[in-house]
Amino acid sequence: MHIIVASRHALLVGLLGLAPALQAHEFWFAPIASPQTVGSTVTLRLEVGELFNGDAAGFSIPTTKALRHFSAKAPVEDLKPFLPPKDREAEVELALDTPGTHLLAYDSAPLRISLEAGRFHAYLHDEGLDFVKTQREKAGTVDQPGRERYRRNIKTLIAVGTEPKAMQALDQTYAKHASQRLEITPLHNPLAMAPGEALPVQIVFDDKPLVGALVKAWHKHDGQLVMIRATTSAQGEVVFNLPYAGDWMVSVVHMIAAENSGDEEGHEEGVDWDSFWGNLSFHLPTGSLLKR
Repeated sequence: MHIIVASRHALLVGLLGLAPALQAHEFWFAPIASPQTVGSTVTLRLEVGELFNGDAAGFSIPTTKALRHFSAKAPVEDLKPFLPPKDREAEVELALDTPGTHLLAYDSAPLRISLEAGRFHAYLHDEGLDFVKTQREKAGTVDQPGRERYRRNIKTLIAVGTEPKAMQALDQTYAKHASQRLEITPLHNPLAMAPGEALPVQIVFDDKPLVGALVKAWHKHDGQLVMIRATTSAQGEVVFNLPYAGDWMVSVVHMIAAENSGDEEGHEEGVDWDSFWGNLSFHLPTGSLLKR
């Protein structure tokens, strides 16, 4: 069984104190270079920031709804119980004992924020959510603050093993669904791709293809940000041609009218919108690890 262990890098930030920053920026797993050797221990790190520059967001049980580990030859592991019970840790460690593809899926606990109308509408526009502003206009609430409850649904992929037989274990784990409400699923294994190849991905919300969503692919090349934008098809799919090796992430945001005005325990919050932030990160190798 894999064991996740808290590191010594504690974050001295309160849960509510970090909430506005988490809402206003991208949130992702720091990509881990592949392939890792069998039996190695990797450092997992959640990052929050802009333009693919991030600071540690930290791990803890109170801020986490779910943290699951998928691999080819083991049942899915629930890693949440191994997280720090109270104070957040910047990093945690994970042992990788099984060759093949490993998928980590993290769902955050819900947080809330209120933004004045102008800032709220600017953020909606940046994330391809102008339909929300249209709904506010029809409801006569366009000048009111945007009161929002948001959740993060993120993933990262890691390849383990360098021997030819181990490379054959780069299996279908990359395409496993993690029961996230907003989920990004690659339709090819990006860990088995080479720069310049096309990566198709599908976006689903509540297990249905998300149509017309703005999806972004992010990369840093020679210190410059590369961002590729695409809009999902009727099947919830987009295709990105990834020109460079190295760290990549794919992101999408979706928003719906608040399903109720309270939190998951029924406490009143006074929210109008529920948003979901999806992210998939991975390290694209310099050459293909596995010929499809």
